[in-house]
Amino acid sequence: MRQFQCVLMDVFTSVPLAGNQLAVFTDGRGLSDAEMQALARETNLAETTFIIPRDSAAERANGVKVRIFTVEEELPFAGHPTLGTATVIRGTSGARLVELDLKVGKIPVTFEDRQTGPAFGEMRQRDPEFGKIHDRAAVATLLGLPASELSSDVPIQTVSTGMPFAIVPIQKLSTIQKLTFSAQAGAEFAKSSDMKFFYFVCRETIDPKARLHARMIFYNGEDPATGSAAGCAAAWMVKYGIAVNDQRVKIEQGIERKRPSEIFVAANKTVDKIVNVRVGGHAVEIARSTFTLP
Repeated sequence: MRQFQCVLMDVFTSVPLAGNQLAVFTDGRGLSDAEMQALARETNLAETTFIIPRDSAAERANGVKVRIFTVEEELPFAGHPTLGTATVIRGTSGARLVELDLKVGKIPVTFEDRQTGPAFGEMRQRDPEFGKIHDRAAVATLLGLPASELSSDVPIQTVSTGMPFAIVPIQKLSTIQKLTFSAQAGAEFAKSSDMKFFYFVCRETIDPKARLHARMIFYNGEDPATGSAAGCAAAWMVKYGIAVNDQRVKIEQGIERKRPSEIFVAANKTVDKIVNVRVGGHAVEIARSTFTLP
């Protein structure tokens, strides 16, 4: 029988039992692709990651190899798995930098130790690609809302820093809190578009210190914290003046799931593009387990 060690993390939170859950298998060598996918279904979390240790020279050059799975598929990139897995790799070493080798390439995560609480980790995502601007009326119809419920001063636009999200600005906090959304309808919409998922945001927030209230609903239910989408939202905010150049702002998410999350984002604006997208937060370990397979 083969045994595989797994660490359960809560990500984008500094306290247990909040944020977004993540299962991290600390050594995935010997697992087939099918077994990794089956283990991700077994954990039944938004994402499960597998660290694939390599020799130290390869890891210094390319980063620590990590694969990310949802219950349905392998992803090239996702935010809370990147932060949570980097935190597990760092352990108690005190390392300032952990680099992950993901399907999208090398993603660096820098850490700041605080006097109290867990370390703050911040990943630098790929420079954003701005895609299609979506028809406001069509998206409103998909959501079962009048078009007036969607903001008209900023566009609904696809942005990707490794995973393409359509950022959908909703006018009122009360509307986004009551939002019902069919993930299947969203998947059908995506087939004829350049996005994979919707990221719903609102400039009215519960925490007055937050810049956006966000929700992301997909085939595995509602995501308590979506770091990949938050990076896209950071680029979108700076492009359209919701956040200023190099300003770190907070996105609140997961409140409707009763798993409140704090995601801190920033991006830089040059003359003609947005660069240096950063997404950060805390992650805490809450359990360790062993999976036994034949």
